[in-house]
Amino acid sequence: MRRHLFASAALSAAVALAAATSAAAAEPVWQETGTAYVDSLGGGQGLASRADGSLLHRGLGSVPLDLRLKGWSHVGDPDIARGYVFDAYQGADTATSKMFAVTTPEGKRYEYVHALDAGEKVNNSFAAVSPDAQWLVSGEWGDQNRLQVFPAPLLNPATPPTGGALPQAAQITLDKPVRDIQGCDFVNDTRLLCASDDGSKTLFPEDRPLLQVDLTHRLDGSPVTGHVASLFALPQRSVCTGTFEAEGVDYEAATGTLRAEVVPPGVCKVATTVYSYRLG
Repeated sequence: MRRHLFASAALSAAVALAAATSAAAAEPVWQETGTAYVDSLGGGQGLASRADGSLLHRGLGSVPLDLRLKGWSHVGDPDIARGYVFDAYQGADTATSKMFAVTTPEGKRYEYVHALDAGEKVNNSFAAVSPDAQWLVSGEWGDQNRLQVFPAPLLNPATPPTGGALPQAAQITLDKPVRDIQGCDFVNDTRLLCASDDGSKTLFPEDRPLLQVDLTHRLDGSPVTGHVASLFALPQRSVCTGTFEAEGVDYEAATGTLRAEVVPPGVCKVATTVYSYRLG
């Protein structure tokens, strides 16, 4: 009888292992589907997809003159939610605040300034709006164990209707440290994809990895934990040799298309490569 029980248990374990292996094998992965190119001056910092499928690009040349005169010299990876464009701005290394600019579908721009909290870095690398359009996620440069969460300007009723102060609401505490995050975008309520410009391979085995951050719950203004996993290394293909730079990332929900920007080295940096992916 014991022999039969052992055989039955072994068979059940084998069936479970086979099922698990089959499920893992069937898990969809991001497959590269194409490449495009954009002028780095006008589009090398990031991109976002509009509802009509066209793309908005941002680069150092995208900063309006009036904002430059106010000290906002750098724009990060943007996002678009319900027709509203969200831009992340930062100033000099000595600045004590960062700014998010929101442009309405009618073209009116409002400025929301966040005074740096204790220990917060001046960097404002990207803007990523949650699918419910209520929360804005951003991040700092260097080694970080968090992403920052703000109420989404204009769309969250807790924010002033015509610009003003923007305090931090909460943070996403990451279960693994990340480095040099250049852009993030939501795939769904509890998952972000983020481009890291980390080429050291000390935190993750991939050089300049595309990271996945899974939240323990959807954003609601309270603290949340994010589980970090590296999916793949962003491509570094060019006729030029040297150091590449990972930049913005965008997920177009209507088509399931993921796009990530990589700036090539040397004289080739005048054109940024935009890689496209689909789950398959």
